[in-house]
Amino acid sequence: MKKTINRKFIGAVPFLLVLCYRVSITTAQDALPDTLVRERIQVIQEMLDHGKKNADLWWYGWLVGYGTATLAQGAVVILSDNLATRQDMALGAITTLLGAAGQVIAPMTPGYAPDRLKELPEGNPEENYKKLLEAERLLEESALREKNGRSWKTHVVDGAVNISCGFIVWFGFKRTFAEGVVNVAINTAICEAQIFTQPKRAIKDYNDYCQQYKPGQNLSFNPPRVNWFFTMVPGGIGIKMVF
Repeated sequence: MKKTINRKFIGAVPFLLVLCYRVSITTAQDALPDTLVRERIQVIQEMLDHGKKNADLWWYGWLVGYGTATLAQGAVVILSDNLATRQDMALGAITTLLGAAGQVIAPMTPGYAPDRLKELPEGNPEENYKKLLEAERLLEESALREKNGRSWKTHVVDGAVNISCGFIVWFGFKRTFAEGVVNVAINTAICEAQIFTQPKRAIKDYNDYCQQYKPGQNLSFNPPRVNWFFTMVPGGIGIKMVF
């Protein structure tokens, strides 16, 4: 019986070699060709490059604007002798300082993504695959940053801050209700202008990319995991490999 099993096992070797070869061919066919990988990297790089200028203009523009307004209002607080003026300027300086802090805390991804992608190496197929994964992540993150900047949550947060400032003017500074409303209206107009002037090119670019390509498709360089299964078959032992 022992000799029979050995013969059956040895006879299965050519079959196993053929099976391994077929699996290897299938895996090679499923892998994304390097030419297509480099093509997709180039497409994403061009998309990010085209959106960088407007993203930087918006981010730096509002940062400088808020910073300048904070300094100007702070100077008025120090130099003015009028209590009402000092109160208004102090509250205004706090709100513009919050606006500047928001720009720093939430940088514009489309502004720095192109340079970050260019820095990644792409000297061999494995590096190219890794770069494409990062490129797709940066493009998606850029789109999400623009989308979140225009979401209802941003409007709600800005509205809550603006209404709070209005109540401070009305109750805290003991002004009229109308003055509180005017304060809310001015701050709301500024916040809405910031929201609606925000670039949205990355949103369109990401949608176009997803329609043309399938992000993340066959981009893993991890070696396939092999599972071995032994079963009894008539006249011998059956071996099955699952990749």
